[in-house]
Amino acid sequence: MSEIETFDNPHPNRNYTIRHVAPEFTSVCPKTGQPDYGTIEIEYVADALCIELKSLKFYLQSFRNEGVFYEDVVNRILDDMVTALSPRTMTVTGEFTPRGGMHSVVIAKYPDEA
Repeated sequence: MSEIETFDNPHPNRNYTIRHVAPEFTSVCPKTGQPDYGTIEIEYVADALCIELKSLKFYLQSFRNEGVFYEDVVNRILDDMVTALSPRTMTVTGEFTPRGGMHSVVIAKYPDEA
């Protein structure tokens, strides 16, 4: 897994939303071995740290050859981002391209809204 790099939030006293969208996300279906494609959106309110985009790109690309279900990959991305950034809030959304006539959207949030 690629290391997630961060930098100091230039405005830590303000709540503002940061949204990163990766429209070319690729992983592999663990059942069929076929490629899965989708868009990953990471939206957060930073506390002390922000994510460095080049490291985010490499991190997301590290899933390219990994067999992983949609539900798992979205939650793993959220867990890894929360560990690296300790944001005030974060939502990771995976919107995956249709397969078999259906498309899937998986949303995970921090803090958990159970």
